[in-house]
Amino acid sequence: MSIFGIMRTGVSGMAAQGSKLGAVSDNIANVNTVGYKRASTEFSSLISEGNHSEYNSGGVETTTRYAISDEGLIMGSTSKTDLAIKGNGFFVVTDAGGTPYMTRAGAFVKNGSQELVNSAGFYLMGYPIQNGQPTVVANSLDGLERINLANVAYEANPTVSGSFKGVLDSNSAVIAAGTLPSDNVAGSTYSSKASIVTYDNLGNKKMLDVYMAKTGTGPDTWQAVVFDQATATAGGFPYAGGPLATATLAFGPTGQLTTAPATFTVAIPGGSTATIDFGQVSQVATGETALELAVDGNAPSAVETVEIADDGTVYAVFENGARRATYKIPLATVPSPDQLTPQSGNVYSVNNKSGDVIVGFPETGSFGSIRAGALEQSNVDLATELTAMIESQRSYTANSKVFQTGSEILDVLVNLKR
Repeated sequence: MSIFGIMRTGVSGMAAQGSKLGAVSDNIANVNTVGYKRASTEFSSLISEGNHSEYNSGGVETTTRYAISDEGLIMGSTSKTDLAIKGNGFFVVTDAGGTPYMTRAGAFVKNGSQELVNSAGFYLMGYPIQNGQPTVVANSLDGLERINLANVAYEANPTVSGSFKGVLDSNSAVIAAGTLPSDNVAGSTYSSKASIVTYDNLGNKKMLDVYMAKTGTGPDTWQAVVFDQATATAGGFPYAGGPLATATLAFGPTGQLTTAPATFTVAIPGGSTATIDFGQVSQVATGETALELAVDGNAPSAVETVEIADDGTVYAVFENGARRATYKIPLATVPSPDQLTPQSGNVYSVNNKSGDVIVGFPETGSFGSIRAGALEQSNVDLATELTAMIESQRSYTANSKVFQTGSEILDVLVNLKR
């Protein structure tokens, strides 16, 4: 048995326990780090070959493992942009240089550029929603971009569609020809009137007056006429420039609309041509006419807050209360998550052992869901780590005694001739 082998074995044991203590210290230091995954050191024996008459001491090898696939406790937070993943998957993030990584650390906040950045400075990535739902690239991170809400701030949308709903009173008096709203004369009369706000191309409000009048052209016929309120005289009629749109509504014996198609178009002053649907209007003996008018479009407004759905859809909520889907957050994974390479900032990179990246949307396939207003805690158990620290400390001391014993034996050999 080699004395130097004894000493090398002792050094190997001390190095192995030192490696374990390093992992334990990292775990304890990050016990409150959002999304942190516990590291552990595993040992395997290292055997030195020799003859059968003499034992050759070997040593111990260490392998570091990461419990990346073990989910930590999900706890609620006070921020709507804090995100946690319930189930399988990672957020895709990039550093300032654009290098992509994967992470479970979802403590995101808006920076000065309206981008979502986590506490380590990594930018959350997503697919922009422009024309319908985006298409995920299943085996690549191509097509992703930083989620940036500055692009939708103060955006105005013109009115392009609307609807009339409600009932008309079948007992309303017939308005004589020549005094109908469409005649647009000082003596024009009507059965009912409503006003509605629309928006031009720049987001300016355009108030429209909508008149309903029962006509004498049929037993169950009505006229709908739209005017620009800004062109009205002091008494209403006449409106300068005439009506913006006129439609005739005919009803059957049971009061159901028979006009087809049940739409008409209105040219919004300074804006687009809006298509108005009146297919949900009926006629009954109600004693009064009750209509509900609704249109789309909005005035310029800043983004006030952000809402994120479980399926990863990011909604920009404007100061005027409007909501708009702007991005879709994907999730990424690999065949062997525990083999990912940990990097500073609580992020992971793909390697040959982990396998290639797989991308999908939350709540599809094997991917989990996103919880907004929540954070995934570290999966470190403090009691377990403190126990492991004590065990490793004792083992380190024992190995140092082996080294010390080998050193003392070597001293005996060196001093034999004295």
